[in-house]
Amino acid sequence: MKFKKGDEVIVTAGKDRGKRGKIEKIFYKKDAVLLPGLNIFKRHLKKRDEKNPGGIVEFPRAIPFGNIALLCPKCGKPTRVGYKITKSDKERVCHKCDSTI
Repeated sequence: MKFKKGDEVIVTAGKDRGKRGKIEKIFYKKDAVLLPGLNIFKRHLKKRDEKNPGGIVEFPRAIPFGNIALLCPKCGKPTRVGYKITKSDKERVCHKCDSTI
C-alpha cells in the first residue's frame, strides 16, 4: 500500500484541487481515503426524534487514490512512491529526491 494513515497528501483533481490534508482513514475496498475538512458534501435529513432534529448536515466523503498525491516530507513536492528493498525491510522512497518517507 502506497498510502498510510497520517501521510500528508495534496488533492490533484476535483473541487478541492490544490488543498492539503492528512489521511484520517483508508477504505481499501473502495481504493479511497478520508481527508478531514476536504470533499465536504451536504445532506438533507428528516426529523426523527428529539436527538435527531434533522436539517442540513455537512459530512466529508472519501477521495479516490487517483485524485491525490503524496507530499514528500523532505522536499515538500507531490511525488509518486517507490520502494527500496534491503535485507531487513522494505522502505517507501520519494521518486523526486530519493529520500525515505
